[in-house]
Amino acid sequence: MTSLATIAQEPLLSAAYLKSKFEAGLDYARYLAGDPAKAEPWKRIHQQAKLNDAQRALVASFTRRMPIIVSTGIWCGDCAQQCPLLERIAEAKAALITIRYLDRDAHSDLSSRIRICGGLRVPTVIFMAEDFEFVSLLGDRTLSRYRAVAARQLGPSCPLPGAPVAQNELDAALQDWLNEFERVQLLLRLSARLRQKHGD
Repeated sequence: MTSLATIAQEPLLSAAYLKSKFEAGLDYARYLAGDPAKAEPWKRIHQQAKLNDAQRALVASFTRRMPIIVSTGIWCGDCAQQCPLLERIAEAKAALITIRYLDRDAHSDLSSRIRICGGLRVPTVIFMAEDFEFVSLLGDRTLSRYRAVAARQLGPSCPLPGAPVAQNELDAALQDWLNEFERVQLLLRLSARLRQKHGD
């Protein structure tokens, strides 16, 4: 029997736990295949989102493997507008960046551990090192996305999937996400633990 003291010492997002959740996740295509009708807005944003040459070169320069978990909901407008951006970044360095998508409600044990401002917000992105050690968490909207929503004074916290997204807003959110990918990559690259392991 596990003692309460032992449980209290275990991190909420241990490497073993995150690895198990990563392995339970679905890749982008399989996740969208679960509900083709609700996947349409995701597909439209994926077609609209493009990395520019400088962004592609930046991602191409990454050297550390980055497993990523996204707690999401295919029904969520913010997810439909942001998860395809994550996928575009991952596609630029598929050998090192692997994303797995988990439904927030089906994996409530995870979503309850990564509440933001007391809420089960989506998408919430967990960045990990190659050995599934926790590195960073970002959600549910990037700064540019929050600015755009606030400027429109929409009222609802989550726009409907399929709502049009201005190209400049999409580009800004893509850059925000890319900035976090770069920050995590630099954190991994400069990690003394990983530098010792890789001899670099």
